Amino acid sequence: MKVLLFGASGMVGQGVLRECLVAADVQRVVAVGRSPIAVSDPKLGELIVKDFHDYAAVEPQLAGFDACFFCLGVSSVGMSEADYRHVTYDLTLAAATVLARLNPQMTFVYVSGAGTDSTGRGTRMWARVKGETENALLGLPFKAAYMFRPGGIQPLHGVRSKTALYQGIYVVAAPLLGLLARTAPTWMTTTEKVGRAMLAVARRGAPTPLIESVDINRLGS
Repeated sequence: MKVLLFGASGMVGQGVLRECLVAADVQRVVAVGRSPIAVSDPKLGELIVKDFHDYAAVEPQLAGFDACFFCLGVSSVGMSEADYRHVTYDLTLAAATVLARLNPQMTFVYVSGAGTDSTGRGTRMWARVKGETENALLGLPFKAAYMFRPGGIQPLHGVRSKTALYQGIYVVAAPLLGLLARTAPTWMTTTEKVGRAMLAVARRGAPTPLIESVDINRLGS
């Protein structure tokens, strides 16, 4: 399996990258980003893209992949709806539209979030935008597309948040997060299980395109 990975420097992306690199059936992983990542592995390649809304110059390097794991995302805190939509909906669809055209047999996995609103009528801005993004992705001509909706995520295996405050919280709360990951699978998971679950749906598919935390834990076990 050949995998494209967006957002490999983020917490979720780091975890997904690790699981791809240790998976025997993954031949190649190409991390797409604006700058190099501090990981070296014979399986790993990198594609530097300066503008995530324009892939014209790198289209030949985006073809020939079996799966794309799209782990890019930002917090909506302090953002207007227009700005959040630009970096969530517009950015995601810019990449996905190109990939669907170049790789019609690709499985596309998008990291959304628990509480995402598929109706587009909810009161929470981020949930509406995420829901619209999910709906648009499910309408593209991929072989299959899955929307991952994790709640809380415990970082494992040295995975770190890029936000110092969040990283401090993860370190202090590690014992509690570990307990919740084991006892509250409906809303808590781990970076390891997220990565393994993505690989599972790329290999075998899943009964539903909407993958909640409990599904992530089942698929990633």
